[in-house]
Parts: sequence; C-alpha cells; structure tokens
Amino acid sequence: MNSTPKKGKVYLVGAGPGDPGLITLRGKFLLERAEAVVYDHLANAKLLAHAPADAELIYVGKKGGIEHTLPQEQINQLLVKLGAAGKRVVRLKGGDPFIFGRGAEEIEELVKAGIPFEVVPGVTSATAAATYAGIPITHRDYTASVAFITGHEADGKEQSSIAWDKLATGAGTIIIYMGIKNLPIIAKKLMDNGRAPDTPVAVVRWASTPQQRSVAGTLATISEVVKAAKITPPALVIVGEVVKMRETIDWYEHRPLFGKRIAVTRTREQASELVAKLEEYGAECLEYPTIHIEPMVDCSVIDAALENMAAYDWLLFTSLNAVTYFFKRLHEKGFDCRALAPCKIGAVGKTTADEIAKYGLRADLIPEKFTGEGLAEALIAAGETQGKRFLLPRALRAMETLPELLEDAGGTVTVAPVYQNVPPQGRKDELRKQLLERGLDVVTFASSSAVTNFLNIVDAQDEAELHQLLDPVKIAVIGPVTAETVRKHGLTVDIQPERYTIDDLAEAVALQLSSRKAD
Repeated sequence: MNSTPKKGKVYLVGAGPGDPGLITLRGKFLLERAEAVVYDHLANAKLLAHAPADAELIYVGKKGGIEHTLPQEQINQLLVKLGAAGKRVVRLKGGDPFIFGRGAEEIEELVKAGIPFEVVPGVTSATAAATYAGIPITHRDYTASVAFITGHEADGKEQSSIAWDKLATGAGTIIIYMGIKNLPIIAKKLMDNGRAPDTPVAVVRWASTPQQRSVAGTLATISEVVKAAKITPPALVIVGEVVKMRETIDWYEHRPLFGKRIAVTRTREQASELVAKLEEYGAECLEYPTIHIEPMVDCSVIDAALENMAAYDWLLFTSLNAVTYFFKRLHEKGFDCRALAPCKIGAVGKTTADEIAKYGLRADLIPEKFTGEGLAEALIAAGETQGKRFLLPRALRAMETLPELLEDAGGTVTVAPVYQNVPPQGRKDELRKQLLERGLDVVTFASSSAVTNFLNIVDAQDEAELHQLLDPVKIAVIGPVTAETVRKHGLTVDIQPERYTIDDLAEAVALQLSSRKAD
C-alpha cells in the first residue's frame, strides 16, 4: 500500500533589522520547529540558535548586491526543492520579506510549484534604523507622511519607476533602502526636484546591532559626510526634518558600553544571563566558554549521602551548577525535596539562593560576603560548626577553603562531587586572532577555573607573549578568589564588583568603561 508523501511547507519569516530580540513570536515558534533554515546575510546568525540541532542550515547571503552565495533564481529553486521533499522550511529574511526583500518573487515560484507557504512579517529595517538612531519617522510638529523607496532598482530597467518630481516634496520623511552606492545621485534628484539643500539627512549602518553607526548632514553635504566616515552597506538613508530630533532622543549609541567588545568565558548554559546584562548596556559580547560541565561518572559519594540525609545538619551550596546537578541526582535516585527536611540549607550568595528557591526551598543562611570563606565565617559566627555535619555537593575539583575552615571549627564535612569541569574544544585560533588584532576591550571571569582554562586556550608561548596578548584588555572578575587566580598568573585585575554577583559584575564593567569613555 502506497503511503501519501509528506507535504512540505515554506515559511517566509522576517528576521527583523539585526537585533535578534526583535523577531516576532511567530517567527521564533517556526524556527524552533524548522527542518531546514535558509537564511540571508542580513538575518542575525544568533537566531539560528532557536533552530533544532538537527535542522539543515543553508546560507544564501548577498553582500552589497555583488557577492552572491546563490543567485536569486537558484534560491527560488532551492526553496521549491526543499518544500517538494516534504521539509518544513523557514526562509529567514532580514527585515520584512515584502519590503524590498524579494519575498514576493520567491512566493511566486512556490505557487507555480504548488508548494504551501506562509509569510510572517518582520520589523522592517527602515523603522528600526530610525528608532535606533533616535529619529521618529513621523512627528506632529514636522510631518505626517512617510515614503519608503529603494536606491537600487532592478538591473536592466531603462527608466526609474520613482517619480522624483512628486516624491521630493510629496512626503515629509523619505527613507531610502540600499541607497549608499547611489547617494550622490539620489541627493541631487531630490534637490533638483524642489527639496531644500539644507534638509537634514541621517545615514544608519547595521541598525539595531552593536556595530550600528550613524552620521548626519544635509542633502547638500551627506554624500561627503558618508565618504569621510567610510560608511558602507548595509545602511539606510533618512531624509526629513524629523532627523533634527536625533539631538534630543538619540539613545542607542549613548549606552555606556556601546562599541565595546567583551569576551564572556562562562559555560554556554550560564553565559546568557551575563551576556544579556552586558548587551543591555550596549556591549557586543563574544562567547568563549572555557568550561564544559559534565555530570560525574562515579556518583557513589553523593548517592550514599542521599540515602542518609538525616545524618547531616547542613546542606551547603556554593554554585549554581552544584544546585542543578545535586537536584538532578536527587530526582534520579527517586527522592524529592522531602528527603532534605532534616537539614538546614546554606547558600554562598543570593543568586545561588534564588536557584535553590526554584525547587521550593529557602536558604537558611546567606553570608554577607559571597564566597566560600564568607559562608564558613557566617556558620562559625552563628555557632553552627562544633559537632555539626555538613554535606557539600560541588565540582570534582574546587577550592578547599570552605571544608577546611569548617573542619578547623569542629565540623565534619562530606565533600560530594556532583559535576566536573572539562575544558571545551575548539575556537583557539579565533580567540588568539581577536587578541592579536586588539579586537577585545574586556574579558570577564566568573570562576578560577574559567581563568585557568582561558589561559590554556590562549596558549601563550611565554610570559612576554601572555602580556602582549592580554595587557591591552581589561580583566573583570566576579570576586576575590577569581581575582587571586588572575594575579597568580602575573596579570592585573582591572574590574571587581563589591558584591560578587553577575548583575554587579555587569554593572561594574559598565561603570568602569563608561567613565573611561567620558574621560
């Protein structure tokens, strides 16, 4: 019996202008279920993280209209081929698929081939470029009309389809896509058809991304301004009196870390929180995870402890990973939080306590100083050490300060490894290239093992090369233990928050670099 072939479908999804946070919920939903993703140069590659691990990723980008991975006709046929093969395909296009995006041409070919499709609008680059440059495209004091035009019409057209005589004075704000190459001609056509030479103009490159760069001038001067600033595509041109508002409401390029490149060395699972904080301050974050977390192969110590939790007075957590892997093992052994009832719980800091709270438990003790030493001192000050038994789930290799201080104070400590840190593979050449080319402003460390593994990846030949690579980079650490590890390698700690949390680390970096910027 013949089975009916699986019916594929192609989804044209607007990726937005560049900031991956601007994709629609519908677009993200489809990406998460895609079997194939066909994406453009202007679609932020970070969006591909939403696709399933086994999804086929196909790059068909074009740069500046001249570098083509595939000609448009072949892109059309690729979509048809994937759809005909029964694939669920996301065609990820920068901006909005139907605003100078050739989305309609791709749909026409799908219709001819009988391939089902859906179009998901995206935030168009025009409105994003204006907004992220601090320019409202309409304003009751300036204009109530807007025109979108392309500065690059189809090849082979003998005459322009743009009515310059009507456009020049017919719309208060004119936004020009793909207009950099022809900017002198466009400015002249607008002026020749009645637009005043002193009309304000802004040009925004790579809008809504950390690489955004904006310049401003007038119709008479903007071509020279762009040439002097070496602005190249992709960029949008905004013409109109509303450009004056940029002086008042420009916000994006004035964030404290705008234009700064920061290396984040946390694990991939943990980096998102720090990256989000730094990006909110305007930084461009490059993730170089120096630690890969794996569960223990030998779980005999923690398993024995879980069978006899009544023997312990305190359960102590000194990291988020310890919390995660402890409760994972607890559940794997068939227990739940009721098994922990005999114990009080200590957390090294508020972030760790918040993680414990996700399991419905509240930390009984959080020290003022968020370190293992601080936790030991707080327990000693509370009279909770003499004759007490402590269970300390942690990494296979970790600082011995906490268990040593507790045992010196009369306690008994069971160190139970629940995970291990393994150096990740790859990206060494990329990291060294960034350092050699002075491509990093700051590197952040949230643990001593991150420092050690980072330096192993850098693989400096000697102390002189290590200083050559890292002296131009500011080193930011989460706390004193990590700082001490940095100094043991002969390097200088430039940034350290008073409180040892991810939020405070990000804030300290922003304060330090923004003050330097102001200087």
